[in-house]
This record gives sequence, C-alpha cells and structure tokens, in this order.
Amino acid sequence: MLGGAPRTVWFIWPADPQGVSARSVAQRLIQLRRPSHLVWNPVTGEIVQLLPPTRAGGGLAADRGRNGRVCVQIQVIGSAREPFTDTKLDGLDDILAWLDSWEVPRRWPAGPPLPYPHSLTAERSKRLWARGGHFGHSQVPGTREGDPGSIDIARIIGEEALNLEVPLPGRGLRLLQEV
Repeated sequence: MLGGAPRTVWFIWPADPQGVSARSVAQRLIQLRRPSHLVWNPVTGEIVQLLPPTRAGGGLAADRGRNGRVCVQIQVIGSAREPFTDTKLDGLDDILAWLDSWEVPRRWPAGPPLPYPHSLTAERSKRLWARGGHFGHSQVPGTREGDPGSIDIARIIGEEALNLEVPLPGRGLRLLQEV
C-alpha cells in the first residue's frame, strides 16, 4: 500500500442476492484474478473475506487500489439500477465495525453516488479521493464504471456522519462542525 488516508470502495457484483451466494462470487473473483477484500450478500448477511486490507484488491486499475493505508474493496451482490441500500443490509454492522478497526473514516467525501446510468459520467475528483472515507466505484478517479448506483449513503455511514459534511455543487465538501 502506498500510504495516505484509508478508504473503502463499494462495488456491485451484478446478480440476484436471493439466488447467488457471496462464496460463489468470491470464487469467481479469484478465477478472474480480480479479488476484492470482501464479498457481501446484503440479503442473507453472508460475508466472505478474500484478502487482508493490507494488500491491494483487484477491482481498481493501475495503482489506484494501492492508495491509502488501506483501500478496502467491497463487492456487494445486487444491481446498480436497484440500490442495495433498499434491502435488509444484514451483516452491515459487522462490516462497519471491521472498517472502523482499520480507521476508515465514516464519511462520503464525493457525496451520494449518482443513479445508474448517470453514474457512468460522474465526477471523479482526485482531491476528494485523497481525503479517504467511503466511495462508490463510480466516484474513483480513473474508473469508467457506473456502480453502485444511487445508494442511500446514510444507511451505510449513518445519519450522524452525514450531518457533519454537506456537498457543495462544484466545490467539494465543506466541514460544518469539528469532530
């Protein structure tokens, strides 16, 4: 890892979470030689870890996955068109506790990801990426993907964390209160 602020990138593995297990997705990622750190089925709560956070995952191009003390890549089984945050989110508390232990800040510097397919042309700011925190795959500099789509980031990082930062159009984020 190259050092810097720790971060998490949320991906979508396009499949029906009612019929596909996290284990089968993990096996496929290994076959493709593109392992993520975690594969999560938010409907069943199944979580599979493929890599330690101290190693770069295979979901981001070039050295982008090596940015930060950790750059945790999470494949969520679902659809970019139907937000996974509209489901049960079983296992999310365990994932967040694990990310907290790696000091990934509970913030979403780029604001909520755009809905798919608008997310294909989303801004991918290097300045916001450098802050660390949580990002959708569509918000990572150098990517061209549109996942995870329009997810409710408050369901992931919590309303309290969301209230600390307000995105300003064209100007990134502004800190409203000190933590």
